Amino acid sequence: MQTTLYLRLALFQFFQFFIWGSWTVTTGTYLLQTLHFSGREVGLVYGTTAIAAVVSPFWAGRLADQHFRLERILAVLHFTGGLLMFTLSTVHQFAFFYPIMVLYAICYMPTFALSTAMTFHNIPEPSRDYPRLRVWGTLGWIATGLCVGGLDLETTTLPMRLSATASILQSIYVLTLPATPPPGKKEKTNLWATGRTLLRDRSFLVLIITLTLVCIPNAFYYSFVNSYLKDQGFHNAAAMMSIGQATEILFVLLLPYARRIFGIKTVILLGVSAWGIRYMLLHWGGIDLPALVWIGLAMHGLAWAFTALAGQIYIDEKVPVSLRSTAQGFMALVISGTGAFLGSLIAGEVVSWHTFGDKITWSAVWLVPGYVGICTALFFALFFRSPQLRDQKSVKS
Repeated sequence: MQTTLYLRLALFQFFQFFIWGSWTVTTGTYLLQTLHFSGREVGLVYGTTAIAAVVSPFWAGRLADQHFRLERILAVLHFTGGLLMFTLSTVHQFAFFYPIMVLYAICYMPTFALSTAMTFHNIPEPSRDYPRLRVWGTLGWIATGLCVGGLDLETTTLPMRLSATASILQSIYVLTLPATPPPGKKEKTNLWATGRTLLRDRSFLVLIITLTLVCIPNAFYYSFVNSYLKDQGFHNAAAMMSIGQATEILFVLLLPYARRIFGIKTVILLGVSAWGIRYMLLHWGGIDLPALVWIGLAMHGLAWAFTALAGQIYIDEKVPVSLRSTAQGFMALVISGTGAFLGSLIAGEVVSWHTFGDKITWSAVWLVPGYVGICTALFFALFFRSPQLRDQKSVKS
């Protein structure tokens, strides 16, 4: 890959996750402590991304595959999302905050699948090159975590305004990237036939179910871990959570080598297991046992890179090139949609069940995502078989 192209796509990935990281980790704290939303209401707010993932990424992917240049779609979505996020920073009632958040999520959620597809389109070997680019997204997340946590901004509207500003800048920058025309415009690939074929593959179906279930512990992380750390008395909670993104860099870079050495099944099994184990560490840890908390936070890198990122690369290898954006959108629909919506509802309800007055029994809360992660790992280990991929040159079966 040319150095210039690498740097341009690296900045693209940096902004993509800087936008998300600016608000997603700390908004739960802001809603709970500043606006005094209930745990159930916070769960519903975070569930908007799941609703949006059902509505928008799949069809945005179809537009990118069949009708419009991908960078233009991204520009419109990021610009509109930035305006909506600015609006959210001025709203204080749940009745108004929630519908605006739904609209924002509908604009932002498709950008994940589309940015992945755009990167895959412009690099020579995705399984080798994508992790080296995706690590810049993690650096973007770390940058915003250190900024927000270091300045103690979790309970203010500034993280949302920071996200809005970055989103508008991204809408301009994406138009400078290489043109990405719709690859399937002149092709007759049948989406539904391809989809039925994929879902008849047992390993593909098991992987989709696994990644969907993993969204339950994932929802607990983004919605409530920041509040847990502050409630336990840890300082600079947002910056503290950045250790998960620091280890994410390590495991993202290790992913291509781990796949060649261990194979896709072992890699994903390690990632899924990490989701359950980390919550058990939070269950046992606390301000009196901070080492367990730090280890639990650090395991985020292994959990995320060896599940979500490995799944993205696997699906790109599995489907025809002309359905690349659609396939990533389908993954977002099923996993970020169904799984995240289920996870956010469960997370909100679990926190509400264990809230007594102003106190939350966090040790009991963390048992739920811990058990879900462990059971999901057992399910995957029992039923997944390494399938035949479109290109096996760099993948060990």
